[in-house]
Amino acid sequence: MTEIWKFHATKLGEIFAKEQKITSLPVDPIEIAEKLDILVEPLPADKRGVSGMLMESNNNFGIMYATYVDNIGFQNFCIAHELGHYSIAGHYEQLMGNGFHESSAGFVSNEKYELEADHFAAGLLMPSFLFDAELNKHQSGLNAVESLSRQCNTSLTATAIRYAQKTPDPVAIVVSEGEIIDYCFMSDELKELNRLTWIRQGSRLSKNTVTFRFNSAPQNISNCNKADGETTLLDWFGSSLPYVVYEEVVGLGGYGKTLTVLSLEPIPDQESLDEEDELEESWTPRFKR
Repeated sequence: MTEIWKFHATKLGEIFAKEQKITSLPVDPIEIAEKLDILVEPLPADKRGVSGMLMESNNNFGIMYATYVDNIGFQNFCIAHELGHYSIAGHYEQLMGNGFHESSAGFVSNEKYELEADHFAAGLLMPSFLFDAELNKHQSGLNAVESLSRQCNTSLTATAIRYAQKTPDPVAIVVSEGEIIDYCFMSDELKELNRLTWIRQGSRLSKNTVTFRFNSAPQNISNCNKADGETTLLDWFGSSLPYVVYEEVVGLGGYGKTLTVLSLEPIPDQESLDEEDELEESWTPRFKR
């Protein structure tokens, strides 16, 4: 189950969107910042290692955002992340001791304050009261993520995470680099399968997956190539359940990573699976030694 503080941070982003009288997509974080008298400026393209900065001097605030990834969706998320630090109670006191804070946006940090700002940004840029209606217009899979990303002006990864959080379908999204998994988000429907081993940050990709083969050729990532194919629950989640998983992969260009969307349809009914277990157990022969 998702930690309550992550859910709370997302809700804070949604509440903030309502307070700013956001009524349609896409949400423009620069416009919001300017209404709050927060100066917004880009960082130099050669400035790597940080996604953005929140600065304060004499109660005047400024935001700088990364441009080393030439993607408006990524930049919007970086700005919204800084608005999270600006808005969430306790962040200013904990992070702004020197008058500025350098951030690591994009769900890549293990620091709670960074993750809170990430979830705030997702709630602000893709609030449920607008996002859900658009999500319901799409089928499952990468096409839905790409379409929603264009509509929301958000990065593919941020959109994919929000998609996994909100879809009623059994899906998971995975971000990886080389053979290593950075993180995975599963939909609530997929989590209902209690035989799954949840994917851990830092674990290795199975060599049987489309993603492993895709990542073996670096040009696939830099050229934003795509691939798809069928795989199994065993390859991704260590489960022997005989259900096919549809795997869709796209390279993320200058970001240097890969996004994978895993879709399972139809998902088996958990109660039926439990009954099958009981039936199998009852018919398993017991031999005396």
